[in-house]
Amino acid sequence: MEFIIITGMSGAGKSQAINILEDLNYYCMDNVPPALLTKFAELLKESKRENNKVAVVVDIRSGDFFTDLFKSLYDLKEMGIQYKVLFLDAKDEELIKRYKELRRPHPLNKNGNIIDGIKLEREALSEVKSRANYIIDTSNKKIKQLKDEIYNFFENENKSDNFSVVINSFGFKHGMLLDGDLIFDVRFLPNPYYIQELKPKTGRDKDVKDYVLKWEQTIKFIDKLIDMLEFLVPYYINEGKSQLIVGIGCTGGQHRSIAIAEELGRILSKNGYKVYVNHRDN
Repeated sequence: MEFIIITGMSGAGKSQAINILEDLNYYCMDNVPPALLTKFAELLKESKRENNKVAVVVDIRSGDFFTDLFKSLYDLKEMGIQYKVLFLDAKDEELIKRYKELRRPHPLNKNGNIIDGIKLEREALSEVKSRANYIIDTSNKKIKQLKDEIYNFFENENKSDNFSVVINSFGFKHGMLLDGDLIFDVRFLPNPYYIQELKPKTGRDKDVKDYVLKWEQTIKFIDKLIDMLEFLVPYYINEGKSQLIVGIGCTGGQHRSIAIAEELGRILSKNGYKVYVNHRDN
């Protein structure tokens, strides 16, 4: 049985995620109390359904019952069910904006302000986020982008058991990359932004890429980073992770981070890894 548990911050897109998985032929249920996860799994096993792909949303709406989640996850593993956890997150300012647009109270602070509710929820979810197999920051994602990312995680995973490396470029001035496992700051490299003919271009353009990659410090950085990633990946696989998200950040997410992300993706793909390269802010 393929058992996906969707959780994360309220307003981060869990409803959209479960709809996407339903389109992928998963049997889906929303707002399942954690204590019922094992009962639900037992029922599905006994039913001998042809479709053995299941996705459930478990989140803070369960109230005090949410504390049962880790016991239920342990019980699922004891039953031989290899579950995966998908965690949806977003920046606080984006969550506040979404709540205001929908004019809904936060589930942890129905009579107070949204910011306090978000803070309480982050504290309550910190441990489950640390155990998640997949983390998606939906702050700047359209539905199509969320759909593509979930398809990459689960549809492609159904076709191959290969571990994947996701490389995301981003700009620090637009906020930290929330879903990164490893974050690297490349603002120490010479900035094409200050070269007049390169300023309007991006790291995808050959002349920008050539400029970023011509420096000795760039070459050494990439060599050392590739060496470290190839050292780390087997250990992440042994710990049961299906992907490693690497964030490459520069000031605006337009030049250096994109060029480095593209080059890392090229080298890792050449070395036999399954790689996805995304550019959050461009």
